Amino acid sequence: MMTTLIHQSAAELLGLLNAGQATSAELTRAYLARIDAVDGKVRAFLRVDPSAALARAEEIDARRKSDKPLGRLAGLPVAVKDLLCTTGEPTTCASRMLENFRPPYDATVVQRLKAADAVLIGRTNMDEFAMGGSNENSAFFPTRNPWDTTRIPGGSSGGAAACVAARMAPLSVGSDTGGSIRCPAALCGVSGLKPTYGRVSRYGLVAFASSLDQIGPLAGSAEDCALLLEVLAGHDPKDSTSVDRPVPDYSRTVTEPLKNLRIGWVREHFGEGLDAEVEKAVREAIRGYQSQGATVKELSLPHGKYAVATYYIIAPCEASSNLARYDGVHFGHRTDEKAMVAELEAQRKDLHQRGDQKALDDLDNALIRMYRRSRAEGFGPEVKRRIMLGTYALSAGYYDAYYKKALQVRRLIRRDFDEAFKEVDLIVGPVTPSPAYKIGEKIGNPLEMYLYDLYTVSTNLAGIAGMSIPCGLSSTGLPIGLHLQAPPFEEDRLLRGAAMFQQATDWHTRQPEI
Repeated sequence: MMTTLIHQSAAELLGLLNAGQATSAELTRAYLARIDAVDGKVRAFLRVDPSAALARAEEIDARRKSDKPLGRLAGLPVAVKDLLCTTGEPTTCASRMLENFRPPYDATVVQRLKAADAVLIGRTNMDEFAMGGSNENSAFFPTRNPWDTTRIPGGSSGGAAACVAARMAPLSVGSDTGGSIRCPAALCGVSGLKPTYGRVSRYGLVAFASSLDQIGPLAGSAEDCALLLEVLAGHDPKDSTSVDRPVPDYSRTVTEPLKNLRIGWVREHFGEGLDAEVEKAVREAIRGYQSQGATVKELSLPHGKYAVATYYIIAPCEASSNLARYDGVHFGHRTDEKAMVAELEAQRKDLHQRGDQKALDDLDNALIRMYRRSRAEGFGPEVKRRIMLGTYALSAGYYDAYYKKALQVRRLIRRDFDEAFKEVDLIVGPVTPSPAYKIGEKIGNPLEMYLYDLYTVSTNLAGIAGMSIPCGLSSTGLPIGLHLQAPPFEEDRLLRGAAMFQQATDWHTRQPEI
């Protein structure tokens, strides 16, 4: 039975639990066994605590037997990306800087998962501080794609997507700043949704870019994403950007087809740089919607060509500000002060003997040296790169030319979407320019890696909702994702549109042989 459990959807598993045909302990043991069997190859998890997960599952089983009230996800294992604060547990953001950080509080999303009686089965790997699109920027190890372990799973929520694809958890929680849920979902062949900015509380999310970050679900299907989003979404007074709007009953309506659906495809998204197999799969998906009665319209998002440049000014600027707190004093890794002071005194003595007064005057004091060494040791190369980019763009004389201008272009990008959604209900297109590439293939070329976010960053800049669902396989057997975008707070429409496609196809049921 354990083998069959892990191949069922979250909705099906919840039905078995509620009907008494399976227990949460059985389910948790099945997923823990799967983690033991395959995570040595995939490396999706940074930490798994089997004893704590089983204890939680057994406690939920006991409450179910006694007919006590249970939460929406009662007994379902859920994996959590390692940037959501959890009381007393390491929350590292896959960075040496926070390797020993144990938060004194739960993120709102973690509180809601606990209140829903989910079994938190493990913490998933990611690009350091969510900065990256391949999961190669983790300070600890790269996560590998379950479909081909020589390839990337996408990032930054690579561990969150890979663990669902490899059937190590039925549900997982990721975050998306420029495509960090949708790109891994596409490359790993699962469903992943970035909600509208403000739909899910960011309280307790370790910030990368505060005006772009959003937490969302990854799962095997749109129906399962709907189930998890119901728990995650909702107003939170502890987050000033959280919007006070009712949360629809997503899981009740998700299987209801959209009537008179109007689909738009963006001509700029089907040009140079798009892999032929990805284009073919996406166009076939659009024809599939037409066969279900949807009308299709060609659109233009003229300012979309500036999206990557705009994103890679705004996001690093916000990162530079957010990560300034990690100085080895307030937060984060602190260098070995004895070694640092000894090095400083040795340099001072050498310069004094040489009579180099100018160098002595320029020599950092111990405090400045401690800051510099702590940050140099704690942050990885990509985080340092983005901090430097952002600090430069915010510096005197450059703010107006870069950051202010980027904010103005961001407004134009949002206006393009507002105009487009007057004509269509959903915008569809590719998620990534190609299927998953080889680990190490692009790591030496940051610009090439940044361009991989071409189709996803504008969703975050505009603050709208976006989702990736599987729509095909390449000739080499790698998943291809279909990108769906909806107006702000239209997650219900987005999920129903995704479920329509999944009811007519079986791409979301395909599983890697690992």
